[in-house]
Amino acid sequence: MAALRPPMAAIADQLLDEMTGRGNSGDLKAHFAFPLPVYVICDMLGVPAEDRDRFSYWSDNYLSLTRYSAQERQTAVGELVAYMSGHIAAKRAEPTDDLLSTLIEESSGEGEALTDAELLGTGIGLLVAGHETTANMIGKMVAMLLADRTRWERLLENPSLVRSTVEEALRFDANGGFGLRRYLTEDVEIGGEVLPNGTTVVCALAAANRDETAFENAAEMDVTRTPNPHLAFGAGPHSCLGQALARTELQVALEVLLRRLPSLELDIPATDLERLEGLLVGGLSEVPVRW
Repeated sequence: MAALRPPMAAIADQLLDEMTGRGNSGDLKAHFAFPLPVYVICDMLGVPAEDRDRFSYWSDNYLSLTRYSAQERQTAVGELVAYMSGHIAAKRAEPTDDLLSTLIEESSGEGEALTDAELLGTGIGLLVAGHETTANMIGKMVAMLLADRTRWERLLENPSLVRSTVEEALRFDANGGFGLRRYLTEDVEIGGEVLPNGTTVVCALAAANRDETAFENAAEMDVTRTPNPHLAFGAGPHSCLGQALARTELQVALEVLLRRLPSLELDIPATDLERLEGLLVGGLSEVPVRW
């Protein structure tokens, strides 16, 4: 992840060049937060730059619940599978310096080689899991900081708080998506009620992250909070495999925004920001800003 920071920052700078070139206001989500993670994932997978926008659309469809019709979703998924299958075949024939080529080469030695189906699932999984979640979190994080601009100004004064700010934004996010499904293997008491062995439950990580018994002043956003044992990425053997990538992208996005757009502020009242509907992961439909 440390090695990926410079190219991530270069992509972020390029996106801000394009956004600021259009004027002194715009939708930060559409022009920065949404494309940044997919461009990074495409670079990791060795996807040509000219195909990035198609990957954004395909990823959007994959996690859609109501935004697209069943036919649109089926078509998009089919196009993604066809593209990725051809991409894997090309990497088998001519490996390059990317993650898929590495997986192909590493698994072709001793032991069992990854099949095309396994590589396909891995590539699509990385794209979908590594795009929408981080794209929405970048938008939410910036909105949180600009909703009370003293938070943004504190970061301008002390950029070393970027890492703790990212962790606090992850904890403070009240819209963490659907939650984690878990199967109980023994009776468990929760809130004075016994849930019997064999029950399937959904764990609300956002609620756990506001637990007053675990976090002092849990309802307040504190960019200096440390330690911060939030559960935004889960815990144990099922914790998010891509959390190091997500953290790095969030840190880089914030660092570049602070450096490039110190005057950044919301272009509408924070109370008018609209929640994104129709996707499996939560977010904001737009983040209108000016600078």
